[in-house]
Amino acid sequence: MDKDVFKDMTYGMFVLSTKYKNKDVGCFVNTAVQITSASMLVAVSVNKNNFTNEAIKNTKKFAIAILSENTNAEVIGKFGFFSSKDTNKFEGFEAFENNGILIINENICSYMVCELVEVVSVDTHDVFIARVIDAKKLNNFKPMTYSFYHKVIKGSAPKSAPTFVEEKILNKGNFKKYKCTICGHIYDEEIEKVSFSDLPETWKCPICGVGKEMFEEMK
Repeated sequence: MDKDVFKDMTYGMFVLSTKYKNKDVGCFVNTAVQITSASMLVAVSVNKNNFTNEAIKNTKKFAIAILSENTNAEVIGKFGFFSSKDTNKFEGFEAFENNGILIINENICSYMVCELVEVVSVDTHDVFIARVIDAKKLNNFKPMTYSFYHKVIKGSAPKSAPTFVEEKILNKGNFKKYKCTICGHIYDEEIEKVSFSDLPETWKCPICGVGKEMFEEMK
């Protein structure tokens, strides 16, 4: 079976946020869809091993921030490749509160706040069906798609994402490729025109913000 077919499906880019007791929790998702319009129902798929999954079941309320093409890629890196258990994902980013839920506010298109209606268990993920209780459009920016994320920002899917597929990339010629061990971002010397070893020690991964020491040469 050719799993690359899934890459032709259209996905948006979202930051899902909630609260666990007094802790602000959130994660990156790319599978949030409208189910109905009359009763304002949406569905979001979240990996069962994700801390945000547990938090939503506890709080029974969450927010969806719709990211735009102007959103800083580090937002995806922080919310997609770190755990809320030990990381304050909102630190360093603009955010505001609505219905007790903190919402990222980094050039997002709009947001909605939802109350949990039902949880459907599906293999490695839970599908949260929820009713929208508040929503607002903030900007007229172009929404970020999963295709834009891959082709322009050159990010990869977190292992907990429904769309994750392990990729194997081989080096060609004298150029080398280095892969971030945190988010999977590929630094390609042929494309970047700068040797990885020549990058300054202050250089950071454009997706998740970690240093050069977290990159491994791809063989």
